[in-house]
This record gives sequence, structure tokens and C-alpha cells, in this order.
Amino acid sequence: MKPNYLKVFVAVTVAVLITIASVSVLDASETDNRIESSAKDSYVFKTYLKDDSISIQSKDGVVTLKGTIKEESHKSLAHETVEDLPGVKKVDNQLIFKGDRPAENSDVWIGIKVKTAILFHRHLNVFKTEVEVKDGVVTLKGEVSSHAQKELAGEYAKDVIGVKDVKNYMTIAKNPNNTKQTLGEKIDDASITAQVKMALLFNRSTSAIKTKVKTNNRVVTLHGKAKNDAEKSLVGKLAEDIKGVTNVVNDMTVAKI
Repeated sequence: MKPNYLKVFVAVTVAVLITIASVSVLDASETDNRIESSAKDSYVFKTYLKDDSISIQSKDGVVTLKGTIKEESHKSLAHETVEDLPGVKKVDNQLIFKGDRPAENSDVWIGIKVKTAILFHRHLNVFKTEVEVKDGVVTLKGEVSSHAQKELAGEYAKDVIGVKDVKNYMTIAKNPNNTKQTLGEKIDDASITAQVKMALLFNRSTSAIKTKVKTNNRVVTLHGKAKNDAEKSLVGKLAEDIKGVTNVVNDMTVAKI
């Protein structure tokens, strides 16, 4: 009888292992499907990357991005967004920019940097903002919600590498509510994290700071080391002004001299 017991035990064990393996495959498949759909439905992909040709494929949590983009910065923006999605283990970014790359510090290069620097801020409608650059001098035109935001747009532009001066001709909107991001509008956490990271990267004063950004239910938590209290405060203020952010917890430490 013992051999029969052994056969039954082996059969049951094999059946259990097969069931576990099948469940694992199904779970992995569901996770991959969720990652792909979450990326496509994210605020970043539906707003900033909607005119790019990007395919998203996830396999066992490894996401491959393929296609072409219209702006070089979109490659990093797509990467940062996908990387922060739940279940993502790694991002293989194969996106290609096929446009002409402007010479570094040229007027075209500066213009792209300035527009990207102000892209993610809640009170600035970048799609209605005109940026002109001649000999390193930036001219801003468009609408903002208040005089404070007009000044802020000028400060963002001034802090871009290569900018020599800023002429701010932006006007105050008659209906400010149409120009700003409302706190109630839902923006996913991955998109918020990506926007904060990109905003810090394109700001001359914060680009070199190794800031770790995490978003949970639209509350941004910052970690990393700042050189001084002013630098820490600047990172926090930039994060607070990003679209979708409802609160910022600044846990950055100030380096001891």
C-alpha cells in the first residue's frame, strides 16, 4: 500500500505546484496589464505626451518604452512616470527623438528649456505661454492668474542655464480660475512625482541636488541633502507649485559644514 500512498502524495504535490504556478502567471499577467493601462491613462501621457508615438509593454514588471517623441525631454518624462507606477521593477527606455538637436546654449535650446521649466506649474498655462529668445534674452507672453504668478514665471525663466535676462510681458487673466490648476482635479501620483522631478531638474538652482521624491495620494514627500536651509526651502516651494500636489512634506536634511 505504501507505493500507492507515495503515488497519491506525488500527484497531489504536482497538482498543487501547477496550481500555484498558474496563479503566479495570472497574477503577473494582471500586474503587467495594470501597469500598461495605468501608464496610458496617466495625466502625463494623456496631457504632455499625447502627440508622441509611444508603445508601452510590460513583462514581469519590466516595462519597455518604444517609439518616437517630439521633444527630447519627453524621454525622461515618460521614464519617470512609468518608473513610479506600482509593480514596475525596471524601465527599458528605447524612445527616440528624431528632431534636430539645437546647439547647447543656443536661443532655440534656451527656449525649449524655459518652456519645460514652467511646464508643470499649476498657475501657469504653458499652452498659452509664448517664449521667445534672442541672444539669450527671454521674452514671455501669455496669461497668468495673478501678479504673483507673473513674477514667479519670470523667476523660473531666469533660473534656466544660459538665460541672460527676462522681459516679462505676461498679462493677468480676466477670469483667473480658467488659468490655474484646481486642487480638486485628480492627477495620479506617478504623474505628480514625474512632474516634480522634471521641474527640479530644469531649475538651475536645484538641478544638482539629489532629491528623492515620493507621492502618496497627491502628498509629496521629499528626501535628500540640501546645502543650506534656503536650498531646502526652494525645493519645497517648487514642489508645492506643481500641478496636482495637495501638500508637501519636506524631510530633506541640511548638510553640516
